[in-house]
Amino acid sequence: MGATGQGQVDTVVLIHGLWMTPRSWEGWADRYGARGLRVLTPAWPGMDREVERLRDDPAPIAEQSITTIVAHYDRIIRALPRPPIIMGHSFGGLFTQILLDRGLGAAGVGVHPAAPRGVLKVPLSTLRSGFSILRNPANRNRAVPFTQEDFHYAFGNTMTRADSDRAWQRYAVPGAGRVLFEGSFANIDPRSPAKVDFGRDDRAPLLLMAGEVDHVVPASVVRTNAGLYQKSRALTAYEEFPGRSHFTAGQDGWEKIADYALDWALRAAALPREATIASESPRR
Repeated sequence: MGATGQGQVDTVVLIHGLWMTPRSWEGWADRYGARGLRVLTPAWPGMDREVERLRDDPAPIAEQSITTIVAHYDRIIRALPRPPIIMGHSFGGLFTQILLDRGLGAAGVGVHPAAPRGVLKVPLSTLRSGFSILRNPANRNRAVPFTQEDFHYAFGNTMTRADSDRAWQRYAVPGAGRVLFEGSFANIDPRSPAKVDFGRDDRAPLLLMAGEVDHVVPASVVRTNAGLYQKSRALTAYEEFPGRSHFTAGQDGWEKIADYALDWALRAAALPREATIASESPRR
């Protein structure tokens, strides 16, 4: 199934990121469902279990890789009767870009997306956020615990420590070492699974969203990511929101962010395909 069947979209596929599970989408899924959409929140392969169980036994997390995760979502989306909106947070936002590059989806939204190969900017806050994993090369094959302190810096930096700890308790799981290493070192791997064809003209419309105070994927990284799509004439948009952290899907005011993402995607998916291709210069 490709991205040619634009028009009436009835399904949204939400893809979670590193250190998270589908539970991180609980508010968005309910909100989108209330608007009459079918909402799918499939877990990364093998991670379809509760947060508490994954903390006790993180072995399924350690098995993750970008290749196997993207193949998993590829199969799910191709089995749908019509192209869905694909929406991903963090590494889920990177996977969204890869899936659109494969010709899938009616529209895509990357919510503070992890960077694909070609984005050279690596801010110190990004390195610090992933330091618990990246500090030891042996962690490549492990699921590394994400402590409350880690979470407060990486996700909960706009929250009190008490509120951040409560969010950690509900949502956080250990991080998949292989996935973070593959993403972090994509630019030195010519065969990286994090590669996207930025020049493709026939992909579905794409929105990249960033947060002003995101420590994991700062807005400067997302802007650079969006800028690489100038090589394409396909519709690409960038939007930055003030005061938003990497926990934007659960941070106070998440409803506004969720509505913006869905409204943009529904409008873009409803456009005739020729209207999503710039006639002369790239559109951002």
